[in-house]
Amino acid sequence: MRLIAQIGEWFDRRLQLAAPIREISEHPVPRNTASWFYVFGSAALVVFVLQIVTGILLALIYVPSGGEAWSSLQALNHDVTLGWFIRALHGWGSNFMVAIVLIHMVQVFLFGAYKFPRELTWIVGVFLLLMTLGMAFSGQVLRFDQDAYWGLGIGASIASRVPIAGPAIVKLMLGGPIIAGATLSRFFALHVFVIPGMLIGFVCIHLLMVLKLGINEWPMPGRLVKKATYTAEYHELTKKDGAPFVPYAVWKDMFFAAFILLAVAACALYFGPFGPTGRPDPTIIQTVPKPDYFFLWLYGLLSYLPPSMETPALLIGPVVAIAFLVLLPFLSGEGEKSWRRRPIAVLAILLIAIVLGTLTHLAGYTPWSPHMNAWSGDPVPERFLHGATALQRQGALVFQVKQCRNCHSLGELGGQRGPALDSVAVRLTQDQLIRQVIQGGGNMPAYGKNLSPAQTTALVAFLETLHPAGQAPARDASRDVVLSDAQEKRPGAQP
Repeated sequence: MRLIAQIGEWFDRRLQLAAPIREISEHPVPRNTASWFYVFGSAALVVFVLQIVTGILLALIYVPSGGEAWSSLQALNHDVTLGWFIRALHGWGSNFMVAIVLIHMVQVFLFGAYKFPRELTWIVGVFLLLMTLGMAFSGQVLRFDQDAYWGLGIGASIASRVPIAGPAIVKLMLGGPIIAGATLSRFFALHVFVIPGMLIGFVCIHLLMVLKLGINEWPMPGRLVKKATYTAEYHELTKKDGAPFVPYAVWKDMFFAAFILLAVAACALYFGPFGPTGRPDPTIIQTVPKPDYFFLWLYGLLSYLPPSMETPALLIGPVVAIAFLVLLPFLSGEGEKSWRRRPIAVLAILLIAIVLGTLTHLAGYTPWSPHMNAWSGDPVPERFLHGATALQRQGALVFQVKQCRNCHSLGELGGQRGPALDSVAVRLTQDQLIRQVIQGGGNMPAYGKNLSPAQTTALVAFLETLHPAGQAPARDASRDVVLSDAQEKRPGAQP
């Protein structure tokens, strides 16, 4: 014991950590705050540490490349000792972390802990929630299965609707024009380095402010918050009815955190890891991609919204919600804290919970696309093949085999997810058709890696025949000018 004490003193003389640790453990908290309502913040921190540990173990095996990501997860599930359990711990830990952070934010809101002088603590908490959701989304992408591929495609479609900056955001997100290996590398960097680093920084700031400003007292009805007197009243409360955090309050945090870790381990053992499902393949349209649990409400919302409302809901709704959360401490920084005298706050939480719960429930029954009932086995109408060349007929065969009619109608037969193709040659030039097929865009996936150059050429040749009789297909005027100039410069050409 004496040797341990001497070693501890040697380190403390150089690191000077004993005094800060003693200050943290002995900082006074109001006795009535040492309740089970105040344990969610510490539980979220413990689960975050679990995510870091399991994430490091997974990163030793996981290969962030388009060709190896799916296979490396299969190896973790079946070949690496306890690899499936580490994956399950990481996946269920993500779900628990999102749930705990959400509950903590609701508790802070109902207890009025965002009011003076804890405005910045609340704002940092809002960003911690957003980064936690970002971790959950980027983690799903790294599974790089069917759900991940189509979920990322939907995410890119949403980002593309941002005015002016949309295309740049999509290119930054995907690392190119299509979902490929570069996309996975970017999301791996986000999930492993960028977002966790930001989370660690914001968590440190959050904890520092909790220590400096103190833990919010139990909200008593009639005890109003006034900027002029609150700080003095809080210090007087901690002196009169305060207790050191260790050991008075810490045991409940430790007990609840241990319970959460056991719950995560139990779910991991019983349910196992999440996926991966089938290999990502944009040509398989008969898939039902669904996001992880905490994004299902958005999936349900998009399924029921009319197309004209999708863009406003996706672009305006989140901005308004985040702005409201950030400005909340400044709009209501004083006054009553107790939820018993804040009926509007309680009703708002209940309404949000009912709406999100209903949408999450409906997402389990909502089709991914309401108009995906087309059968690609129906033959292409004969009038579209009359007088077609061999190349164009080969393109019609590619059109059938790749199930394009599941999304696009032809001759009023087929899917309605994408635009009808009866007159596509009037809307798009040859170059634009090639670009659309290879790179995708909007809700259409990119087929660049699923079609050979010969198949692409044949398919575009067939698409160029799809225009009304008597109406010429679209042409690139700049190409006509170039061809005209080339002919004029050809030797022997007439002036």
